Parts: sequence; C-alpha cells; structure tokens
Amino acid sequence: QVQLVESGGGLVQAGGSLRLSCAASGAIVSIQISGWYRQPPGKQRELVALISEGGATNYAASVKGRFTISRDTANNTVYLQMNSLKPEDTAVYYCYAYVQRSRSASFYPYWGQGTQVTVSS
Repeated sequence: QVQLVESGGGLVQAGGSLRLSCAASGAIVSIQISGWYRQPPGKQRELVALISEGGATNYAASVKGRFTISRDTANNTVYLQMNSLKPEDTAVYYCYAYVQRSRSASFYPYWGQGTQVTVSS
C-alpha cells in the first residue's frame, strides 16, 4: 500500500507564507508525477501545481509567481512553498502522486487525506 501524509497547513494572514509537505511511503518504485490540488469551500477540486520525475513543473495561473513546488526524490517528498497568500487561497490542499509499485506494474494515482489552509483578510 502507498500512503501520502501531508503536513504544514494552518491559519495565516493575507500576505503571509506557509510551506506544505507531503511524504510518500510504502512499496514505491517510482513516482512519475507528484503535486498538489485544492478544494475551496463549496467548489470543485482544482489543480495547484505538479512536478514531474524530471523536475518539470506546471502551475495554475492563479498561483504562478506566488507558489513554488519542489521535490526530494530520495525521500519521496514533495513541497509547496506558498507566499503572498490571499483569502481566495483558502482551501483543503491535497497531495497527489502517480506511483509505480513494482517494475512490472502500471502507474496509479494516490491522494493524501488533505490539509486545511485558511487565509484571513
């Protein structure tokens, strides 16, 4: 089994910063893509940022220039540095990973349990 455990959420004032971490554990051979999605109150889950095994990144337009995604491949951990936070960034943030569990297996998506980020105005 693969587990994704997030940490780093919380309450912050507008303009502040937070850093989210997500550690993947279990039978993992490779993580092709990892990243973050979020679900604002009353809205659907949306992409925040992704990073590939090779280090290529993709950001939602709403966070580009404010958020930075990075990963520690050796420790199967992905980070999201969030700066200049706005009230509209308030959401539950979910870690995502596209994981291969053995050399002969296909890749499958896994999700963390979510961590709340609240930005006050």
